[in-house]
Amino acid sequence: MSTPVNLSRRRFLQVSAAAGGGLLIGVYLPSARLLAQEQPAEAAAEFRPNAWIRIEPDGTIFVEVARSEMGQGSMTSLPMLIAEELEVDLDQITARFAPAHADYVNRLLGSQGTGGSTGVREAWTKLREAGAVAREMLVSAAADTWGVPVGECEARQGKVLHAATERELGYGELASRAARLPVPETVFLKEPDEFRLIGTPQKRLDTPAKTNGSAGFGTDVRVPEMWVATVVRCPVFGGKARRVDSAKADAVPGVKKVLKVANGVAVVAEHTWQAFKGASLLEIDWDLGEGATVDSGQIRDHFRSLVTARGKEAASAGDLTAALEQAAQTLEADYEVPFQAHACMEPMNCTAHVRAGACDVWVPTQNQTRTQQIAMKIAGLSQRRVKVHTTFLGGGFGRRGETDFVEDAVELSKRLKRPVQVVWTREQDTQHDFYRPATYNRLGGALDKDGKPVAWYHHIVGPSILHRVARQALGEGVDRTSIEGAANLPYAIPNLRVEYTMANTHVPVGFWRSVGSSQNAFVTECFLDELAKAGGQDPYELRVELLKDAPRHLGVLKLAAEKAGWGEPLPEGHFRGIAVAESFGSFVAQVAEVSIADKRVRVHRVVCAIDCGLYVNPDTIQAQMESGIAYGLTAVLKGDITIREGRVEQSNFHDFPLLRFDEMPKVEVHILASGESPGGVGEPGTPPIAPAVANAVFAATGNPVRS
Repeated sequence: MSTPVNLSRRRFLQVSAAAGGGLLIGVYLPSARLLAQEQPAEAAAEFRPNAWIRIEPDGTIFVEVARSEMGQGSMTSLPMLIAEELEVDLDQITARFAPAHADYVNRLLGSQGTGGSTGVREAWTKLREAGAVAREMLVSAAADTWGVPVGECEARQGKVLHAATERELGYGELASRAARLPVPETVFLKEPDEFRLIGTPQKRLDTPAKTNGSAGFGTDVRVPEMWVATVVRCPVFGGKARRVDSAKADAVPGVKKVLKVANGVAVVAEHTWQAFKGASLLEIDWDLGEGATVDSGQIRDHFRSLVTARGKEAASAGDLTAALEQAAQTLEADYEVPFQAHACMEPMNCTAHVRAGACDVWVPTQNQTRTQQIAMKIAGLSQRRVKVHTTFLGGGFGRRGETDFVEDAVELSKRLKRPVQVVWTREQDTQHDFYRPATYNRLGGALDKDGKPVAWYHHIVGPSILHRVARQALGEGVDRTSIEGAANLPYAIPNLRVEYTMANTHVPVGFWRSVGSSQNAFVTECFLDELAKAGGQDPYELRVELLKDAPRHLGVLKLAAEKAGWGEPLPEGHFRGIAVAESFGSFVAQVAEVSIADKRVRVHRVVCAIDCGLYVNPDTIQAQMESGIAYGLTAVLKGDITIREGRVEQSNFHDFPLLRFDEMPKVEVHILASGESPGGVGEPGTPPIAPAVANAVFAATGNPVRS
């Protein structure tokens, strides 16, 4: 995609005045010229100026959504970007999931995928360009039809109007003529103050289907002659099946096959519950491998032994050693966080149909590119022979960026020569996840005679996600995902050092909602409260002082504190905690109000302030902040993943509990007006909630929460 044309302000105003205002940009839209050329002039039945928009003669407007929809609002926010420039209302659009194709690569991720809160950030200009190109071609088609200058025509609500003669033509009526026109080299984009849809609350396009039951999730897929399978994996990560006695499973009515596959032992049946029943009756002799003796205590002790040595430097400033030696007071603390499961409501699943020269994959995935690549490899087919059909996702949080469940389905379909749907049990989902890494952290701080921080030290020890998925990205041995929220500490502390030590285990790790920021915000924000107390400072006032060079952090901090009534009296037995964090281009502060009874923490109220720059749908922002807070509260208040004899001890929601309805606090979300570039909203609501709650508990008990 090209960058904006460089115009002087005077020239810009002259040109924009002639064209109705906005930003003039040069564009390259994937497939635009190719698609236009492929349309024979005499047979043009639809208008498809680029990879995202198709307008049919009956006026139907299809928009391809290249990001997965797992509740975060992509199916609405991304079409809004197109609708804004195309000059149509949102309800005039029919949104559908895009196929796996190079045109739909997420440039911020380097593949067609959904993660890192990149959906709107990556699409902000690109999809508006797509809408503007289509709009200009439709306006030109109308001008050609009427024989009038283009400048006399205006697009509005799916029509092109000619005010002088009071004529109008709908987009459908213009589609065939527009399809014959060349794709414009430049288009004008609206300025923010011209937006009609962007920045306004809009009803979600996927709500009706999810309400009436017509929305298609992965487990809803049905293909003729399809069998259903489940795969039993070794309880210890890395283990393999030595011997399988399937006699009891084979006797279950409906069970068709029991066979070893790459990831374990598969039971294939006519229906899901037959497969589950058969799997429960398998007798498998496992080679448990080297991980069979590992437990959580050993992992913790190993991490703790490494934190005493120097790690790889991730950030530094000033002279830490001298500052510690000259300080009026020093403080040291160890913090730790556990492994966490994703706990998606819809267990992992995938349906595949491999046949001669073709493969179709129906899957709730966050990673279409990797899904296609895995299917190509297993099926032995070229890219154009493998089609990926994305369904709705019943939760993602990073888990569905993996492809282990895709591997199961494609391998079984290829071997059995028929469509196969693989469905995991809840127990398989809990015990064979790619978990948020556990880490051990040692922090040190120094205060001057006035109780103000002058030095900060943080050493992070834990597994690396990048070590598994992109080793070349590790650079000098520092996993950037593990230091997010730690190496970019916003506080004006003159002497600082952040270190990282990679300590991989046999436990598989992966991207978990807000990744390193989810744990590092807890560690850093809680330790800052410890420093505040040691120096006799109010934790909010200290943050205000230390954020003098971080205006966006400061903005949300002040807004959250004001709306929460920081410093005002609370009901008896209630206490407040505050935290602020930057992640994925957005800044979020939260104030939690808690009480403690019978050693149980109850969160009553959370006030959240966010600065995410320019945004699309404020309703989505509110929903995502509420969602991120609920997700983070589950992690901080409820469960963790522990290892015993090499395997995960937890198996279902009885021992890995989630936050329940009656435990959800009142959440107030305040959006700070900002003209900055768009930031993410899917993940930034999660990092501040754990430290806000922990700091409230610290205020209540006087004892810091360090795990």
